[in-house]
Amino acid sequence: MPGQEPLKWGVVQDPGGQGQVRDDEARMSMKAIWRTATAASLCLAVAACGRDRVADETVPDGNQIPAPRTTTIEPIASPTLQTIKRRGRLNCGVHEGLVGFAYTDNRGQWRGFDVDFCRAMAAAIFNDANAVRFVPLAIGQRFEALEDGRIDVLWRNTSWTMTRDAGEGVSFAGINYFDGQGFMVRRALTLNSAVELKGARICVQAGSTSELNAADYFRSRGIDYRAVVLPSEEAARQAYAREDCDALTADISALAATRTTLSNPEQHAILPDVISKEALGPVVRRGDEQWTAIVRWTLNAVILAEELGVTRATVTAQARDSTDPRVRRLLGVEGEFGPMLGLSDAWARNAIGAVGNYGEIFNRNLGDDSALDLARGLNAQWNARPGGLIYALPIR
Repeated sequence: MPGQEPLKWGVVQDPGGQGQVRDDEARMSMKAIWRTATAASLCLAVAACGRDRVADETVPDGNQIPAPRTTTIEPIASPTLQTIKRRGRLNCGVHEGLVGFAYTDNRGQWRGFDVDFCRAMAAAIFNDANAVRFVPLAIGQRFEALEDGRIDVLWRNTSWTMTRDAGEGVSFAGINYFDGQGFMVRRALTLNSAVELKGARICVQAGSTSELNAADYFRSRGIDYRAVVLPSEEAARQAYAREDCDALTADISALAATRTTLSNPEQHAILPDVISKEALGPVVRRGDEQWTAIVRWTLNAVILAEELGVTRATVTAQARDSTDPRVRRLLGVEGEFGPMLGLSDAWARNAIGAVGNYGEIFNRNLGDDSALDLARGLNAQWNARPGGLIYALPIR
């Protein structure tokens, strides 16, 4: 305005018209304004909080202040879980036949690492590990079977990749096995490394991550090779057995399973090269977050059980006698964690009682007690010696 000096940094105009206020007075004024605003906000916050209190507690000056109320958010009902309960069983997608992971024994019973996780889920939902129908699926049928509702969950050694996670309309609920791609060759070839496979014929399944990984591996090293692409995993195994190729490439766990089916397993070696990271885990349809949580936390429950020393044989006694709050929460003795998922308090106890903890599932199907005899490696617990990548989220 005419005749008025412009405002300067650190100086404010005196609202009473008495000229300018000094810097220290300006700061005092601003502090007073801040204190007033803060006090007003605090009063509003306290008033709002007060609406959520149900009990009073006494403070030293004798005034009464409301005590906080603990509330439980009601879970959104899972359409998938509702369908499963009406049906009376879980529909679980598995491999058509891979020793160690999913296969039928000589009595026609489903066995394997992934199969046990299906049974754990059935036990968590129904307290009945047999309330599950196993749906064998080829690699090209996996996601379609989820999307059209033929299965509720896919436990079929499926690698978690960005394309699948972001482009297939599905969600991964966790990781139950850390794998990597390798090569199996005949010992008679006296090979020590995959880089020696120059010009070799390599059997691989069409449409798999193994096909893409092999192409990346040899291309990045300038190594020529001949891909013998087969329509299925079984066809690739058979072609290798007929010596239609010099090497078979797949996840190392699958190679170990294949070796057990060959006429002379000792004549075949898995090379030390690991050319990819394959994080395998359960897959569900996108859009039912409550169901995704049920799958995720059933997996975490059996992992946590191993970490805490809860086994299939001891779970009942530990539920009764343990004083460890972590064990008591896991087994449903403290807290109300099952109802958060739409399940009973004993959901994890039932799952562990049906199939055991993660270590028991691994050893029975893939480890020391199995034909594959695979080392835990990356699939050891995070706090083991040596440690691995298996790490349970906390139940609290």
